[in-house]
Amino acid sequence: MSQAFICAALRTPFGRYAGALSALRADDLAALPIAALRDRHAGIDWNAVDDVILGCANQAGEDNRNVARMALLLAGLPDVVPGATVNRLCGSGLEAVGLDPQLGFLHAVRPGRAALALDLQEEFRSVLADRFALTLINRGQLTARDFDEREGGAVMLNEAGRRALVTAWQERKQEEITHPTLETKVPLAALPFIQARILARTLRGDLEGYLPYLAK
Repeated sequence: MSQAFICAALRTPFGRYAGALSALRADDLAALPIAALRDRHAGIDWNAVDDVILGCANQAGEDNRNVARMALLLAGLPDVVPGATVNRLCGSGLEAVGLDPQLGFLHAVRPGRAALALDLQEEFRSVLADRFALTLINRGQLTARDFDEREGGAVMLNEAGRRALVTAWQERKQEEITHPTLETKVPLAALPFIQARILARTLRGDLEGYLPYLAK
């Protein structure tokens, strides 16, 4: 398949770490737009759906399962419809657009190494990862008390530090920026998926060259 068509689109509300949606399970939340699409397009033969693919990163606890399958069943889709949950951080966006996260360009291919996902992360390293880490330190959101020194000299975040980092990141990734290529505002969390789509279009010949994300 060389082309994809978006026939309908819905999304759930954006939440924040430990926010108003924290008590809602991921499959219950994901079921809402699926059920709404089913109700809006009642004439579709939902038994003919090939697959339901859901990207769910950093799964834990009750979310650590096939969320896509649970969500489609909760939404009332036929039980013959399969569901696949992708949990590979940047790799989630790559698999969602039909690319193999294991086959990269910049990182060597090794067993268990998502080389293409690592490639995709490189363009975000300075503008997202490094800037975010330095901001936390400069603002005092992370201090020496948030780190523990381990035997051998290793320094690692402790539980309090991890909690502070995750909370700050959940807030940060909801911020909107103007994408230089699309010229529209998008949440930071959507950047890996958007760039994965651009990469997929380039590899399939729809674009002459890959357009990297360049922060202004």
